[in-house]
Amino acid sequence: MPRAVHVLAVGIFAMVTSEFAVGGLMPEMAGGLGVTISRIGYLITAFAVAMAAGGPLMTVALVRIRPKPALMLLFAVFLVGNVLAAVAPSYAVMVVARVITGVASQAFFGVAISVAVRLSPPEIRGRALAVVLNGLMLGTLLGLPLSTLIGGRFGWRAAFWAVGALTVLAALATVKGVPRLDRPDGGGDLRREAAVFRNGRLWLALSTSTLIIGATFAAFSYLSPILTRVTGFSSGAVPLLLVAYGAATLVGNHVVGRLADRHALRVLVSGLVLNTVFLTAFALLAHLPVPAVLALLGIGLVGVTMNPAMAVRVQRAGDPGPLVNTVHASFITLGVIIGSSVGGLLIDAFGLRAPLWLGAGLAVLGLLSLVPELARGGARITAAAPAR
Repeated sequence: MPRAVHVLAVGIFAMVTSEFAVGGLMPEMAGGLGVTISRIGYLITAFAVAMAAGGPLMTVALVRIRPKPALMLLFAVFLVGNVLAAVAPSYAVMVVARVITGVASQAFFGVAISVAVRLSPPEIRGRALAVVLNGLMLGTLLGLPLSTLIGGRFGWRAAFWAVGALTVLAALATVKGVPRLDRPDGGGDLRREAAVFRNGRLWLALSTSTLIIGATFAAFSYLSPILTRVTGFSSGAVPLLLVAYGAATLVGNHVVGRLADRHALRVLVSGLVLNTVFLTAFALLAHLPVPAVLALLGIGLVGVTMNPAMAVRVQRAGDPGPLVNTVHASFITLGVIIGSSVGGLLIDAFGLRAPLWLGAGLAVLGLLSLVPELARGGARITAAAPAR
């Protein structure tokens, strides 16, 4: 595995830590900015909207720039957004800060994944994607609880200053550890990269990714208030529970990365079935500490950990270029938008268990989106079977 793949994971870790920080600091930020928890939840939505809409546009703007300078430019924009978040005097300014960081984060994901694919032999690309996406898993394992602890002890603004420092360290590691590549994938030919979007299988794969992440983030976006107000854990216990959740995502990502190259579709089916079960159990038993924690760990194992299999499926339907990867990330963050925003609306109407039911429903829809590809696979098997 090229060393640069691990370095790219550090950059993604910084991006994800900033993205998830809001989820662990909802009560503190609500008090500090004078708004409700549901409005703080919309900051997650704002970040996701910026990723989904702005990320591909920034990638298009960077398509003719060599990957390494593009990564450094994205680090700079991301740093500006986090500094603005740390000093934000109002909710409106915080929204602007989240938009800036969201755009930079999305484009960074697309370029970083493309670089990882280019640097890795074809037979280990699934594993390479899992390594890069370990930055995502470590963001939940370490970044989220650390930002929660820092925000709880020193104030929520300190968490964003810490992310800014982490961003600088990740940029320095990228300068040293990522080799120079002479030109972007596809030689910077935007028309060639865009042509793959005529493939219907690619759009189906993208929609599945949206539903998988939407199901997970419907629950994840509101874990802190669910665990404290429904399950009854103290606010001090939440960071420890988030560490356990993050550890589960790290384990799940490792397993999925090993299987993604050969069994991407089977992994997605299995993950969605299990996530439906865990989300339903959480919704039914959220008031009981032990079942709630077990369901939480289960969601960690089979939720965002589907990313390597999702990426392999999308790249096989399209190509491994930065535009496809960034658009895929946009569809992933569309799932974040659906899960966090609709979940917030449902909380206001039906209470804190509602996002869990929403997640279970989205997971079922994700399974249904796999039916056409499963049917094509069954037809091929039937056609290949010998006559009796």
